Amino acid sequence: MKNKSYIGLSFIILVFGIIFIPRIVDRIKSGTVVQGDRIDAVSNHHENETGLVLIGRAPKFELTDQNNNIVTNETFKGKVYVLEFFFSTCPTICPIMNKNMVTIQNTFFGNPNFGIASISINPENDTPEVLKEHASVVGVKSSNWHMLTGKKEYIFNIANKGFNLYAGENKNVNGGFEHSGLFALIDKKGNIRCRNDKFGNPILYYDGLENEGVKAITEDIKKLLNE
Repeated sequence: MKNKSYIGLSFIILVFGIIFIPRIVDRIKSGTVVQGDRIDAVSNHHENETGLVLIGRAPKFELTDQNNNIVTNETFKGKVYVLEFFFSTCPTICPIMNKNMVTIQNTFFGNPNFGIASISINPENDTPEVLKEHASVVGVKSSNWHMLTGKKEYIFNIANKGFNLYAGENKNVNGGFEHSGLFALIDKKGNIRCRNDKFGNPILYYDGLENEGVKAITEDIKKLLNE
């Protein structure tokens, strides 16, 4: 009985070798040994010719700017733009972010294919009129820099679920609100883009508080404008 079992097993192995091994060899040669949605998704997450990573689509939004105009993500169609969350009465990181955003504005001033979206997370205070005054104080000169306001819950949803950039209300902190100090970079097709860090991992967003972050996003805006 044992001999018969060994013969049967040997026969199965022989059949497997004849039928399947040539197929495996062919797939190795063609580079298709591993396939599937997860592998494809990881591959699509890699760099393109600019060296920048495609993270995913930026969320849709519809808000009102400092000039009382309705602004949507379609307003920026065909433009490279930088997006941030802030509020005009912020006593901590916002003045630094505003200053750095002015630097970015001035670098690309006059380029019709570049824009900025600054979304207030305190819209109950930051009406279009308040934002217009704040824009003047900050140094907004570009017609493509939109300081935006709307419903608070709607804006928090865009920040936390749409961009995954934290924004929240906290009465225990100075200013009453908490938010990320990061800038998002969006390409002409509405995709969030970024560079890799020194370990080869996507940074996702750019530091809006440090000179290095401003330098990096400025370099990458130039790449996307030429894309």
